[in-house]
Amino acid sequence: MPDALTDILEKYKTLAVVGLSSKPSRPSYGVASYMQIHGYRIIPVNPHEASVLGEKAYTSLEAVPEATEVVVVFRRPEFVPEVVESAIRKGAKVIWMQEGVIHEEAAQRAREAGLTVIQDRCILKEHAKRFVTEGI
Repeated sequence: MPDALTDILEKYKTLAVVGLSSKPSRPSYGVASYMQIHGYRIIPVNPHEASVLGEKAYTSLEAVPEATEVVVVFRRPEFVPEVVESAIRKGAKVIWMQEGVIHEEAAQRAREAGLTVIQDRCILKEHAKRFVTEGI
């Protein structure tokens, strides 16, 4: 029986990755690269990058010209409230805070605005657990 995370990973194929770095040593790069290889469209959101993984980077969520379904957050918890507000304004469906990223007040604000909230979970690990059957 599918769970909420499986539903999200099957339904939404565009990920706006806030804090995505072009440095291969950074967790955000490895996670986004993995998701891209597995068929997801990556939209880098980082004011310090021009492009990452072959995709144009944007300075903010508001600067992204298209709809953003899932906002994956690779920022420290103190930056989460502003990301959540941007995601609400953009009409995002899901806020996905990576491992170690927890902000209860921002999560509550997102839920009140109708977004699904995942905190402290790695999207790569959750995808691999559900969809990759070999090589792990």
